[in-house]
Amino acid sequence: MLFWLKEEMAPQELTRRLATVTTHIDEIMQQEIRPLLAVDIIEPLHRQFAILSGGRGKDGAPIITFPEFVGFRHIPDEDFLNVVTYLTSIPSVEAASIGFVIVIDRRRDKWSSVKASLTRIAVAFPGNLQLIFILRPSRFIQRTLTDIGIKYYRDEFKMKVPIILLSSISDLQGYIDKSQLTEDLGGTLEYRHSQWINHRTAIENFALTLKTTAQMLQTFGAHLATTELPRGVPSTEELLLSHTRQRDKLRDELKLLGEQGATLLACIQDPATKSPTSKLNPNELENVATMERLLVQLDETERAFTQFWSEHHLKLNQCLQLQHFEHSFCEVKLALDNLLAEQAEFTDIGDSVIRVEQLLKEHKKLREKGQEPLEKAQLLAIIGDQHIQSHHYAADSIRPKCAELRRLCADCVNENKKKYDLLGKSLELHRQLDKVSQWCEAGIYLLASQAVDKCQSREGVDVSLNDIQVFLGTAKEYQLPSSKEFYHQFELILTPDVEARAQRVLQKLGDVQEIFHRRQMSLMKLAARQTRPVQPVAPHPESSPKWVSPKTSQPSILAPPQKTSEQPYVEADLNSLEKEADKTKFEGKNEEILEGSHNGEKPELEQLDGPENLSPSRHIIRDLLETEEAYIKEMKSIIDGYITPMDFIWLKHLIPDILQNNKDFLFGNIRELYEFHNRTFLKELEKCTENPELLARCFLQRVSLCSQ
Repeated sequence: MLFWLKEEMAPQELTRRLATVTTHIDEIMQQEIRPLLAVDIIEPLHRQFAILSGGRGKDGAPIITFPEFVGFRHIPDEDFLNVVTYLTSIPSVEAASIGFVIVIDRRRDKWSSVKASLTRIAVAFPGNLQLIFILRPSRFIQRTLTDIGIKYYRDEFKMKVPIILLSSISDLQGYIDKSQLTEDLGGTLEYRHSQWINHRTAIENFALTLKTTAQMLQTFGAHLATTELPRGVPSTEELLLSHTRQRDKLRDELKLLGEQGATLLACIQDPATKSPTSKLNPNELENVATMERLLVQLDETERAFTQFWSEHHLKLNQCLQLQHFEHSFCEVKLALDNLLAEQAEFTDIGDSVIRVEQLLKEHKKLREKGQEPLEKAQLLAIIGDQHIQSHHYAADSIRPKCAELRRLCADCVNENKKKYDLLGKSLELHRQLDKVSQWCEAGIYLLASQAVDKCQSREGVDVSLNDIQVFLGTAKEYQLPSSKEFYHQFELILTPDVEARAQRVLQKLGDVQEIFHRRQMSLMKLAARQTRPVQPVAPHPESSPKWVSPKTSQPSILAPPQKTSEQPYVEADLNSLEKEADKTKFEGKNEEILEGSHNGEKPELEQLDGPENLSPSRHIIRDLLETEEAYIKEMKSIIDGYITPMDFIWLKHLIPDILQNNKDFLFGNIRELYEFHNRTFLKELEKCTENPELLARCFLQRVSLCSQ
């Protein structure tokens, strides 16, 4: 079975390529010139007694600055040598070959410090010197001593380069451009020593890590190449897993190293990125070039190792592909067959909303249960296609199995969708039936809650008709279907039980709509019989409506407080309306006659039937009595219909919070008015019937009592 294996990339080739990478890293970091690293001399570097600011002379010579440093004479020779050696090895070979420019700032120091600086530079400076500038002490005596000392000790310093004494930074700027001098020397060059140290240490750490990684990959490649292939499948799987884990670890390290390099490069380039006017100084440009070259070596390392690994992985992997595929195929096919069997047993579509919702939950669980084998089957089919496309030797065996997997997946998905659609249709059906039933119940409740005595006036009839019209309008809002539309929509899922329930609900819908039609006809007939232009307000506790008029609030049709039998109650209500209509008609013929007072019939009024028999004064008394009795009757109806029911516990929820236990705020002293007119003033007016002369005294007496 090994005839199909490709020849593995020679480990010697991997070793050669990675060794080249290592050599290039050493060249980039000038390891043969500078064995020191910044981290090795980090403490002397932080003391900042010498810096490589990045400035350049007029001919491009690197500038090393010795800033003012109080303890310069006490710096150990080893630290001084290490720092200047490190600083001189950083510029490129081309820049270093020009020679270094030294700037010694001793404006606040003494001649002794200048002498110590020159002595150490003469003895220990490892680079090629071009020129030395000294900012001499600013105090007169020390400046004079420096001038004399330089002339006297010049031969002792053994300097072969010019030493130029400067009195001020303006003199220095005559030799070096301001843009190449740091701010403490009056220049504009931005230099942050801590940032410079961070960049140098980061670059060197990156280079060292890259070199170590390349060497580690060399060792790993040699180990893989010398490993013998096991004969058994479990052993091969274990070996492949072990090698893959090691490869993944190394790959992650390479990836992390690449991210670190990109981040470091971005940090170095950050000043120029933030401001278009900013430019990187030569040191920063060299750092950028160094990082770019190191990243190129990282890419080469990754390419070499990836090529080697791909061939090694292929050597192990195809030995296991067919066995894994066939084993997974048997497992997935069994799971899909079981899933199809469970779907075939799922036949119930429910007989109520609750039952259908429960079935939908069960179906969802079944669908979720089958999701894993479906995904496995789809993934396995894709893997099989990949084997075929990679010219696997068993492609003829893999191809029909992939087709079988896709057929089973399609069957499962289609069956799931079919069952879900069927349950969704069933849920819609039962919700429609429930909605129709609730609408019918709310309609019956509305008809039952319309008070008969409210329909004795044209306004009451109009309100009732408007309530009915608004309620019937909600049939469109809730999209109540006709029987024909209903059966056409749900014909496919109507089982005998569901069809029987649907017939009952739709029959009920038709009956309720017919009752509403009859009620409308009755109310319209009753409205046509109304003859009195104004009807008295006659509130009663038993007539408080439970259906709220749409003029004041939106009707609630989905949750009536109690169920009411449809036809008997409504028919009785219609009969009551017709009887009330006849009564209203009878009262219309006799509305000029006041039939009785609060305490019974008045024989005195019955004797005044004929207007021709009454004198003008008796006409006035009769009108006063009729008006007074009507006034008393109206106050009585308000007390009985509104004030008294406000104390009923079962009506408390109908009273606004602001009126709870606050009847006097709304009705005032209406009880006292009622008692006065009913018990006192009406009786006094009745006494004036036989003796009209007492009428004026009756009113005058009440006026005088009120004024007191």
